[in-house]
Amino acid sequence: MELRPLGSTGIMVSPLGLGTVKFGRNRQVKYPTGFELPDDRAIVELLDLAQSLGINLLDTAPAYGSSQARLGKLLGGRRSHWVIVSKVGETFEDGVSRFDFSYEHTVQTVEQSLKTLHTDVLDCVLIHSDGNDRQILDQGGALEALCDLKRRGLVRAHGMSSKTVAGGLRTVQEMDVVMATCNVGYNDELPVLQAAHKRHKGVLIKKGLMSGHLHGPDAVRDAFAHVFSQPGVSSMIAGTINPAHLRDNVQILQQVLAARA
Repeated sequence: MELRPLGSTGIMVSPLGLGTVKFGRNRQVKYPTGFELPDDRAIVELLDLAQSLGINLLDTAPAYGSSQARLGKLLGGRRSHWVIVSKVGETFEDGVSRFDFSYEHTVQTVEQSLKTLHTDVLDCVLIHSDGNDRQILDQGGALEALCDLKRRGLVRAHGMSSKTVAGGLRTVQEMDVVMATCNVGYNDELPVLQAAHKRHKGVLIKKGLMSGHLHGPDAVRDAFAHVFSQPGVSSMIAGTINPAHLRDNVQILQQVLAARA
């Protein structure tokens, strides 16, 4: 797959990113069916497949259970291939999500993620919103912390995984990257994508395949076509632990992008 710029960050990403929730968490998730966490061998094989298909973007978070620890263990010497997007603000312990958007917690979270992932820098770190986007940006301290971490060279780009139009627009004004929801059944955040495009900010799409609730190649094709018809989309994150699904998604997306060329 041809890489795309993540806004004006200087980072190049594949149009499809691999979400890694299912690498480390199968409790309190909104997928249509339950699943067992894959073993190490299955994860390595999936990472190998993703790399062979041209995917270079991994989306992870402290809230994804053991996802970061497993990636740190299993990526080995291939770290340089991957653009790693991590998050701050939410942790998941004992089946419960906890939120802390303070300056101190944000710095501690990034420093811990660097250790866990065995890397010197995180390519992009997003604030993992609990829905109170504007309050987090105004009062939490996370924005200031990420700006300082970027100046220190520990983070290449920062942003928010937002949940409101107002929060997404504020993110576009003050940060490098916005992660927004867009799919065939939900278009409320299109103004955020349009604003990001005008400002040359990076756009990552979440829930583009409606968290696994789409069925059949035609539905997936329509979903990709809808998302990538929007201006400025850098990449869409799709989480899977099924190699066949990953192959099919890449093939369908390549057909969609070729038809748009």
